[in-house]
Amino acid sequence: MPAQLVQPGAKSHTPAAPRSPVLWLQAITLVWMLIELAVSARAAYTAHSPALLTFASDSLVELLSATVVLLQLLPTPRLSERLATRAAAFLLYALALVVAQIALLSLLKRDHPSLLGVAITAAALVAMPILAALKRRHARLTGNTALAADAVQSATCAYLALITLAGLGLNAVFRAPWFDPVAALAAIPLLVREANQARRGHTCACC
Repeated sequence: MPAQLVQPGAKSHTPAAPRSPVLWLQAITLVWMLIELAVSARAAYTAHSPALLTFASDSLVELLSATVVLLQLLPTPRLSERLATRAAAFLLYALALVVAQIALLSLLKRDHPSLLGVAITAAALVAMPILAALKRRHARLTGNTALAADAVQSATCAYLALITLAGLGLNAVFRAPWFDPVAALAAIPLLVREANQARRGHTCACC
């Protein structure tokens, strides 16, 4: 069955969910992303790891994306849904550029072992799919395209955590530095597609 598209402002027979759960979701996301950004940036610096630098850059973009949604929901200062959606689309484009740039750098430089990097990416691999699923659920209930785009950011964070963790392991065991950048580049078409949908003010109901 083809996915149905939800347009912001369109009337829906599904009652809108209260804002409190979304506010809590975004607050939890902000706290986690601050921790994730600090730890992954430190790990990237100490290990000289382009893959961990990619992950840290994604953490920054996700932090900004969560902030955009939070500002949309707060009474003051408040972003309009149209502006929040465009900002979310821009951040998805930015994330695609970051992934492409660091992935290409990863082909030129090998990662060093990093226990700190393994720990933070493993933690993100557990936490981010849960946050992404909850955000998708509330995005469907509210028809909020900015929140749906933020759910994509969270899901991408989990994906990058997986390939970063796998890349660190493969580099350490099999000396296969090509796996990490190739897997990261594979995420770019998904990011661009979701950014295009968000920019047009559409989001898949499955997101």
